Amino acid sequence: MPVVVYATEFPSSHGWALTARSRDAELWRRIVADRLRKWGAPRTSVELACFGVSELLANVVKHAGDPRCRLEVARVGSAAVVSVFDRSLRLPEISRPDWDAESGRGLWLLQDMTAGAGLGFERAAQPWGKRVWFTCDLSAVKEVAS
Repeated sequence: MPVVVYATEFPSSHGWALTARSRDAELWRRIVADRLRKWGAPRTSVELACFGVSELLANVVKHAGDPRCRLEVARVGSAAVVSVFDRSLRLPEISRPDWDAESGRGLWLLQDMTAGAGLGFERAAQPWGKRVWFTCDLSAVKEVAS
């Protein structure tokens, strides 16, 4: 699996050029989760990031037409911003899902889970088509063990 780690990597920003493949989703979840843990993110934020990475990369596989993309995670104040840049110009459409359908709920769920933090998308500079991003709180909230 060819992966390019950007030479401009800083402690507060990491990026990887990759080919999105379903079989690699666990690897990218683990990489992003490790980064958030190093930044002191609470467990709930790490879990949110793992779900979001899976969803955004799955959407590249399913909708972008070109599996080459860029995954970035950046620390911005007390939040982590996770972004996926792909080559498709088609922006996502988020609508209330059909709960009986086999797919089509991921971005809606991610939007609901990031309420107050954020989910967004925008056209990106060339050669990339668009950026889809979400934020996770990095606040060191004390979590109750269950």
